[in-house]
Amino acid sequence: MYKNDFPFFSNNEFVYLDNAATTQKPSSVIKASSDYYSNYCANTHRSSFGPANIATQKFEDTRKALKEFINAKSNSEIIFTKGVTESINFIAHSYAKKFDTVIISSLEHHSNIVPWHMQNRSLKKGLKVVACDDNLNFDYSHFEELLKKHKNAFVSITHISNAFGKIHDIKRITTLAHKYNALIMIDAAQSLAHASIDIQDINCDFFVMSAHKTFGPTGVGAVYVKETLLKEVDPYQTGGATIQKVTYNESTFLASPYVYEAGTQNIAGVIAFHEALKYLKNLDFQTVRKEEEDLYEYLHQELLNIPGILLYNNTQEAIASKSFNIENIVHDDIGILLDKMKIAVRVGHHCAQPIMDKLGIIGTIRVSLAFYNDKKDIDLFIKALKKAISMLKD
Repeated sequence: MYKNDFPFFSNNEFVYLDNAATTQKPSSVIKASSDYYSNYCANTHRSSFGPANIATQKFEDTRKALKEFINAKSNSEIIFTKGVTESINFIAHSYAKKFDTVIISSLEHHSNIVPWHMQNRSLKKGLKVVACDDNLNFDYSHFEELLKKHKNAFVSITHISNAFGKIHDIKRITTLAHKYNALIMIDAAQSLAHASIDIQDINCDFFVMSAHKTFGPTGVGAVYVKETLLKEVDPYQTGGATIQKVTYNESTFLASPYVYEAGTQNIAGVIAFHEALKYLKNLDFQTVRKEEEDLYEYLHQELLNIPGILLYNNTQEAIASKSFNIENIVHDDIGILLDKMKIAVRVGHHCAQPIMDKLGIIGTIRVSLAFYNDKKDIDLFIKALKKAISMLKD
């Protein structure tokens, strides 16, 4: 029933199972973007004529809505960016570079690895990786050992693995980090679409988000910065909209969030993101989550019936994304044939090469679900997968 709200499904024959890469957008999101460009297109936080005032108000309405959606304390804690990648780079550059050690998990996306390399960190110098077991479970004992050993540490951990759907217990991880006086950033790229977030309960220090993985527009994201840390974060970029006063000798800056939002923002995208948050807020989250869990388990069981299937984690403490391979078949070949049969999945390393290396593989076939997927989608996928395997083995 949810598909009726998403124009993509009326305009395409594809079974869309690539939601970890990006989600489809409901009509309300698309309309909000079009309305901005058609009816009140103007820059924000600058001019005072009618359309500009409307644009500014709607832009700030999104900030307030996102604050409420994750239960942050104040609007000033919500800073808009292009997405999780920019948000991590922002915090890495403007705050975390002063720490001796950065601790990450084994399941990180490249966006939470490469920024640390750009600070000349490596396994032998300033970067540590928490181990995981054969089911990709986070090793809490190893994490605590690292925290004990490295006193001046910054922790940066993904909430839900984009490649495998593995869920980290971020509240437990945050509590343990704080026990040893470490600060922590959570990569929530996959979170808002699949989990109910309460920042006050989690108590993390930074929380980075992307709109396009949450049924909103591309090119929009945000970073939550705990209010007590805002004055310690340096401006990432400077220029228009960040300045209180400029002379040829010096500049003085506005307070958060504006000091961190230099230049003209993706105004239409931010405004449309509000509609995605409204859409999600109107869903019965408990029902949707149960439906997603049931569908994820159904997918897992159907894959177990495929001869030669290679799975890398079970469904415990996991959601949405499922990676697998077929013995003696290249994953890219499967992807090509599935595309011909109108099945949209992703094949490759999913920007998670280090964990692929640990598993001794170069990539996987990944099916990633959203609440608008159903058993019919899984059945069509499994039918196509069996046909692709048959063609490649003949």
